[in-house]
Amino acid sequence: MAEVGRAAVRDPGELLPGGFWEAVAVWLEKPQVANKRLCGVRLEARRRAALPRVSPRGRRPNAGPEQEEPGAAGRGPRPPEGGPGRGPEESRHRRQQGEGPGEAAAAPLLVEGPWQPDKAGAGEGDFSAWDLDSLWDDFSRSLAGGSHELLAFLTGARAGSQPEAPSELDVVLRTVIPKTSPLCPLAAPRREVVVQDVLNGTVTFLPLEEDDKGNVKVETSNVYQIRLGRSKEEWFISILIFCPERWHSDGTVYPKPAWLGEELLARLARWSVGSKKGGFKSTLSLISIIEYSKTYQALKEKHKDMVKVWPEVTDPEKFVYEDVAIAAYLLILWEEERAELGLTAKQSFVDLGCGNGLLVHILSAEGHPGRGIDVRRRKIWDVYGPQTCLEEGAITPSDETLFPDVDWVIGNHSDELTPWIPVIAARSNYSCRFFVLPCCFFDFVGKYARRQSRKTQYREYLDFVAEVGLACGFHVQEDCLRIPSTKRVCLIGKRRTYPPTGEALMDEQRTRYINSRQGCPASPPGREPPHPPPRAAVARAGRPHGRQALDAGAAEEGAEARAAGLWLSGFHPREKAERVRNCAALPRDFVDQVVLQVGRLLLDAERPCAGSSPSGSLKAWNRGGSLSLADVASELDGETLRRLKRECGGLQTLLKNNHQVFEVRSGRVHLRDWREERFRKQRQPEAKRRLFSEAFKTRLCWFFSHHPDGCALPSDCCPFAHGPEELRPAQTPGRKQVL
Repeated sequence: MAEVGRAAVRDPGELLPGGFWEAVAVWLEKPQVANKRLCGVRLEARRRAALPRVSPRGRRPNAGPEQEEPGAAGRGPRPPEGGPGRGPEESRHRRQQGEGPGEAAAAPLLVEGPWQPDKAGAGEGDFSAWDLDSLWDDFSRSLAGGSHELLAFLTGARAGSQPEAPSELDVVLRTVIPKTSPLCPLAAPRREVVVQDVLNGTVTFLPLEEDDKGNVKVETSNVYQIRLGRSKEEWFISILIFCPERWHSDGTVYPKPAWLGEELLARLARWSVGSKKGGFKSTLSLISIIEYSKTYQALKEKHKDMVKVWPEVTDPEKFVYEDVAIAAYLLILWEEERAELGLTAKQSFVDLGCGNGLLVHILSAEGHPGRGIDVRRRKIWDVYGPQTCLEEGAITPSDETLFPDVDWVIGNHSDELTPWIPVIAARSNYSCRFFVLPCCFFDFVGKYARRQSRKTQYREYLDFVAEVGLACGFHVQEDCLRIPSTKRVCLIGKRRTYPPTGEALMDEQRTRYINSRQGCPASPPGREPPHPPPRAAVARAGRPHGRQALDAGAAEEGAEARAAGLWLSGFHPREKAERVRNCAALPRDFVDQVVLQVGRLLLDAERPCAGSSPSGSLKAWNRGGSLSLADVASELDGETLRRLKRECGGLQTLLKNNHQVFEVRSGRVHLRDWREERFRKQRQPEAKRRLFSEAFKTRLCWFFSHHPDGCALPSDCCPFAHGPEELRPAQTPGRKQVL
């Protein structure tokens, strides 16, 4: 036994030991958060158990003469007497003969049913609760028969001392699934038993090995333990390995001991006293992770050339692989749905607000009939070919935008259509389902207004979209996708909460709920909205203006909308021409004025030290001070701030766009010192250095023109032109060929 790492944990808020077990739960259920080479886990079974008590001679109390030899826990298949390597048929026979948990250990074992918190536990080769029972009984016998060192390791006892059995253990059987990559094909999942001992503050991971005959045993070479301890007033977390000399690192499921003692230990210490409750489900909790991994790898390989021909200005790798991941998720979700319902035909779909249309292209290529609709045509659409059905047009929620012939309505970052996706699906046909991946926060009309401060805006908006689905009569499920985005929670409506005969009544409820979002408090689904008291109604009747006029106008607009078949007045789809709002379209003289004003503010600000740069230059050069974004904004006039507020990111975006002059770090603005940039550039990748050299001397140096000390670099070292005579013509990069 060896300790590979120990970390002290400062607990100012008295979060331990509870915080430790929350951190362990993260590593148990979502190890991919720490180990990026893992795809996830399946939690397959769970039980309560106890370790055997051992007599001074090393035998179980009331044990027979035939016992295991020391070290049997890590050996191969055992004879018919039983053991950790016993085959499944023999174990079943012995259990049928009446051998129970009480015969395997002195303390009774309380057996629970299978623990399947989500769909991710389904798949071929799954263990059941009975398999875990049998495996644990065999393992308990091996411990009682002679594996005293491993028993002491499990209980946290010191070497040479008699281990005491804890009152109760929590035993979990999980399957760890490695992540796929082009360089590393899909490795076989690894099963392990996780033993949590709350009394002693230990969590032990016991890897399982299975031979060709189906015999399963505990592989003691890779047994490790996470332990919480306390000395005086200080808590600490340590990680121990049972047999460090036999530890085998495969680089994925079992990394090197140094990684356990450094990376994992640091994360556990941080999680133990940090806030980990984000209010979101586990990643890929509704589908089989193994099948998803296989499908994702196949789709990624099939569509990898799309990155090379991407004609849009967006990042091809992010958008291509994100849509590949979403497509893989939907394909597995639909495959499992067909198996569950006994269907053979592949589901049809419509993607509203399909954007670049790649998701439609991939799903169509996999045999699912469908189409995508977006208000603006993209250049990439011409690449897909005629087999991918993409339509340019605006979607306004109405009786004209129903899709009675499709099985699924998809909203993938559908912006203003996001809350309407469940409504459109519900009214298209009774069997229609929906999948929505919310991103920007929109209500039925206009932007979504926050109502709760205790939740994050993202969490609150997800709850709102889920509430819409419930009001439309869906059982709404939530899942986290594995995509390169911070907005990766999807909502799925597969089943209805009412029978087909209740469609008319449910549609009245939908209408009331949608209308309630126009300013009146939303009533819970299934209830009538509250009526005003008669006295208040009489008081309003006596006023010809004010709220009565507003109500009359809203009622008139609503009547006109219903007459036109619209579901709600005031909805406006996106403009066909996309307006650039990243400060790039602002007039040049306006931008130059703001840059000059902010530059002077920084030069006049107090700075901790003036003069030479940290690199050792002897030239005294005014580097200026630093100001927070709020301080900078307070110095700008109101008209400038209003103009910047209409742009995405506002002042911060404008300053970051002027990379030559400013550096924004942690909300504070600094003048960029290009003497330091020279050293940073040497550590940049070759591709970035090549782009930098292509832009050399193609723009004027702001510091040469506006800084009182001029530029900090000599002309031959500065990447910008010191005067018009040094300017070079800018090189226009050639566009990629669209095949």
